[in-house]
Amino acid sequence: MAVDELQAIIQKCQILEEADFKGEDFNLFQVAGQKCLEDGYAAQLLEVIQNEKNKVIIKNMGWNLISPLVRCIFMYKQEDDKREHCLRILDQLAQLCNPKELFLGLLEQIEQTSGEQVCQTVMLLLQPLQTVLLKLQNKKAYSVGLSLAMIMNQLTPLPVPYTKQQIQEDRLGLCQCCNAVVDFAKPFVNEVVKNMEKSSEYSDVELKEELIKFCMKSLKYPLLTAQLEQLEGIEEHPFRCFAAEIIDILWNIGELIPLVFVHHKGKSPQWENQELADIERKNCADSLACLSYLMFVQHFGVERFPVVFSPSYLLLCNMTHIEVLLKRTEESVLSKGLDLFESCLLRMEDNSLLHHYLEFRDFINVPQDLVKIMTLCPMEHMRKKSLNILQLLIDKFDTEGKYTLFRCLLKTSNHAGVEGYIIKNIKDQIHLALKKEYGNIWFTGHHLISLLDLVLSLPEGAETDLLQNSDRIMASLNLLRYLVIKDCESDNQTGVWTTLGKIEQNFLKPLRVGLNMSKAHYEAEIKNKKENRKEAQSSNTVCSVTVSGEKMPAMTTGMQLQVLHSALFTFDLIESVLARVEELIEVKTKAVMDEN
Repeated sequence: MAVDELQAIIQKCQILEEADFKGEDFNLFQVAGQKCLEDGYAAQLLEVIQNEKNKVIIKNMGWNLISPLVRCIFMYKQEDDKREHCLRILDQLAQLCNPKELFLGLLEQIEQTSGEQVCQTVMLLLQPLQTVLLKLQNKKAYSVGLSLAMIMNQLTPLPVPYTKQQIQEDRLGLCQCCNAVVDFAKPFVNEVVKNMEKSSEYSDVELKEELIKFCMKSLKYPLLTAQLEQLEGIEEHPFRCFAAEIIDILWNIGELIPLVFVHHKGKSPQWENQELADIERKNCADSLACLSYLMFVQHFGVERFPVVFSPSYLLLCNMTHIEVLLKRTEESVLSKGLDLFESCLLRMEDNSLLHHYLEFRDFINVPQDLVKIMTLCPMEHMRKKSLNILQLLIDKFDTEGKYTLFRCLLKTSNHAGVEGYIIKNIKDQIHLALKKEYGNIWFTGHHLISLLDLVLSLPEGAETDLLQNSDRIMASLNLLRYLVIKDCESDNQTGVWTTLGKIEQNFLKPLRVGLNMSKAHYEAEIKNKKENRKEAQSSNTVCSVTVSGEKMPAMTTGMQLQVLHSALFTFDLIESVLARVEELIEVKTKAVMDEN
């Protein structure tokens, strides 16, 4: 019988000195204890552990029971008395065992767990692990750090609940587990705070450093990918509670404000492997970006934030974080980047952002990231939001800033729709410049002529793909039409009349030639398709066609003809605006000549 075997080894060890325990004794105790648990004799095992005579034996050998004990706890149902006995055994072992040995045993058990049992195992062992750590005297900071790192490493592979239903179900227990880990860390936070209060020059920074590492890991996972908006029907949003606790820890240990404005002050690991160093740097950047999102968008800890910084300075500080978030493709992370950017911009007045900020690399990179989202993101609401934020950024810059940003985006966007949008903005700025009584040197005169050289041109001359560039071409023609109508040749505020010859040579004439070539090509294609359809047995013949350099999906001949006619309609539209521009130029030029 298992209990008899256990009693036999206990009686043998009771007469031995602690130093005389052998490896064989440890093995026999573990086997007998495990058998008691598996055969349902947890109550008898509990009596043995609680017996004062066995205190030395349990101190040295008890930690060996952790693994079978955890298995049995999960095996029994919640209301089973045997499960309750196992839980009491676990509590007794935390009180009686050698802290160092039990610490390693508990960590080993957490490390070995996987899949759906990760959160259950972590939550089960957090209390005994905390008890043991509080008893440790040597290497306490290291042990706390190792525990928190092990726990977070085990949780990280788990999917983060995102929808309201997933958060409410919390199928794997991640939401509950994260908040339990914060409670586990609180005594060590209090210890750091207590030591800081004793001395303004807190010398033992190791425990503080480990807590900062834990907070940084928590910011990256689960908070970076978590849904943190307030959800209707969830009174206490678990991830919002977790975020608030992380912010509180950073505030209490005096690291919240420094981390918002500068990178982690502590000693970064010196990796010999450059790849590992890059991973560490990226993880830190993700965490700091999430921290800024929590403070400036969700307003966690904002009441502690000093109200002394200008909106433009806050934007400058956050641009690095915004760039980090906008380079990600996950909706949960990308949306945080857009929200953070929007929040920073909304704090500012229009035309208040100085053009000098464009000397910072991030102020050039982030608009380009916005363009990528606008043109490549598969989610429509993200594309629309990116466009709105780009317009918001344009509105905030001063006149020279707008001018510089327009030039940059025209050169880098490589997308006709974006270029058309920028050209429309240029037209709006020219309109404001012409209305103002005082001069605007950036959207009139020689600065504007330099900008028009970029706008009123065809990338490949007459051979430019007009269909693919139709948005840009239409915007350019509308801008030119506006300039010819609004700016009289006698005033020539914009300088357009001075450079008209160049515009005709580089833009209008090649466009006319390109239109004639494109229309002839598409008309011939339509004629060819119609003739082929007559010869075919059925109008539902499926074939392929290439339009604008891209092969279209398989279509019937009728569908292909629709596409080709649509292209011709676009060319007719461009041609009508081009004809109107040429007519206006001719009329105005003739009027001036007659007047002279």
